[in-house]
Amino acid sequence: MMRNIGSSDIAVAPLAFGGNVFGWTADEATSFSLLDHFVASGMNLIDTADVYSVWVPGHTGGESETIIGKWLKRSGKRDRVVIATKVGMEMAPDRKGLRKAYIQQAVEDSLRRLQTDYIDLYQSHSDDANTPLEETLGAYANLVRQGKVRIIGASNYSAARLEQALEVSRQHKLPMYQSLQPHYNLAERNEFESTLEPACLAHGIGVIPYYSLASGFLTGKYRSKEDLGKSVRGKGVSKYLDERGMRILAALDDVARDTRSTPAQVALAWLIARPSITAPIASATSIAQLDELIGATRLQLDPAMIDRLTKAST
Repeated sequence: MMRNIGSSDIAVAPLAFGGNVFGWTADEATSFSLLDHFVASGMNLIDTADVYSVWVPGHTGGESETIIGKWLKRSGKRDRVVIATKVGMEMAPDRKGLRKAYIQQAVEDSLRRLQTDYIDLYQSHSDDANTPLEETLGAYANLVRQGKVRIIGASNYSAARLEQALEVSRQHKLPMYQSLQPHYNLAERNEFESTLEPACLAHGIGVIPYYSLASGFLTGKYRSKEDLGKSVRGKGVSKYLDERGMRILAALDDVARDTRSTPAQVALAWLIARPSITAPIASATSIAQLDELIGATRLQLDPAMIDRLTKAST
């Protein structure tokens, strides 16, 4: 069940908890109980970012890391989890990007909030075209040397930039990106499958996709325009309510019925079954939701089911 991230020795269960909800749609007490349950269920990869949840009125960023840090201190479970966080998205006009000086400052802030001495997977949250790759990777090399970061990953990189970064790492003997975090799910396949997936498979890079359930569309709870008001994420789903979207939902319904599972579990199991995928990211705000997500890691889809889903979403 466990999978290594890239060519590293860090092993993770095939589902990552998306920490964007901590301190936003899940308060501290709820977040603590979710994290306890996640680890008790045999899962271990927690994904967050310094910028979570700067979009909430009154927040300045760091809220998610702060809650995870309090939980780590209270629970004593630091050695049982793999903490992945990110740097680079705009926290404030003067706090963004992947320059060496900023990375050095940002990692100290993240370590303090997380109440830990090291980050397992430190990720470039988005490409910074204004900073040489050598400068960014050199900054990470220092952090790895200092024991503050174990491995590094990239998020939202194009295939061309990912290849460039790997080449710079090779040429200058700098740490290599071991993982990629792309936008990928049953409804969003083109960009990843056409360019990024071949690069990740060729270089042995782990893939930790976000929006694994297409902002909730793949759970099946949004089937018409009237359903969009069901949650804060509803408006991001309207683009999927077309003929192809309905075809995907119908296939998910069929496979869920045949496997006595749910559309969300089937959508995640389809991702987990892909050779390139290490662990999809999904979020939950209740134990019932979390149990449903974790159930996907135990769901084995046969080749005919995978083919049915793949064809429906082509």
